[in-house]
Amino acid sequence: MLRERRLHRAKAVAALRELADRQVNYEPSSESRSLPTREACWNLDSLRHPIAREPAGDPQQGGAWEIACRLVRDYQFADPAILRAIYSADDTLLGRNMLLEGRFAGLRFDMGVRVTSVIDETRGCGGKESRVWGWSYQTLEGHLEQGELTYEVVKRLRTGAVEFCIHGYSRRAPLANPLIHAGFAAFGRPTQQRFYRASAGRLRHLTHAELQGAAPLAPKTLPGYDSVVIAPNLWANTSSYRACHGE
Repeated sequence: MLRERRLHRAKAVAALRELADRQVNYEPSSESRSLPTREACWNLDSLRHPIAREPAGDPQQGGAWEIACRLVRDYQFADPAILRAIYSADDTLLGRNMLLEGRFAGLRFDMGVRVTSVIDETRGCGGKESRVWGWSYQTLEGHLEQGELTYEVVKRLRTGAVEFCIHGYSRRAPLANPLIHAGFAAFGRPTQQRFYRASAGRLRHLTHAELQGAAPLAPKTLPGYDSVVIAPNLWANTSSYRACHGE
């Protein structure tokens, strides 16, 4: 509860609003430059996790793909033991600033990101077509890392398989504090990889819970700030969620 109360404070809301004046904290790659590589000290990540299965063809109304897209849009899939966020409900997804609160080694850190692209397309052709929706964010000044992360919900139209895909690139930002630098060097990367796996598993569980009749996981606003959303909310820890999975 202490961790949740920390994001409820006026200081956190002020920090969110200050992100509007911050810039991306690295030089993004472009077609005129080489893509990020491990040789250039970037970590390259890619994860594909099965979520559910629908009948073949276009996504079903109210089906697994649509449910997963909504949960990803609202940042409800994130593992709250590692990352939580606040953002303005008044902002469109593209351009949305998010104040992330990360936790590793018992410490908490505020990190700003900005949604810089939204994906909504059909990829492939013939028997390899996929319906894809998702978004990417880039890190802002003051973040512990530099890089871009993309979340996508993918439906394979031929088989009906719905998947969650995470891919991106990152590296440690220059850190002046030697203790933070040492701690992040030791715990940052393992925590990052654990976050990917745990969040993919959470999205799968939440999607199946709704398919089995659980109430949709709606965004939760901060008390006193009707337009500021805190996500994810902690519904997944309640007895109703555990009951859906026989836990």
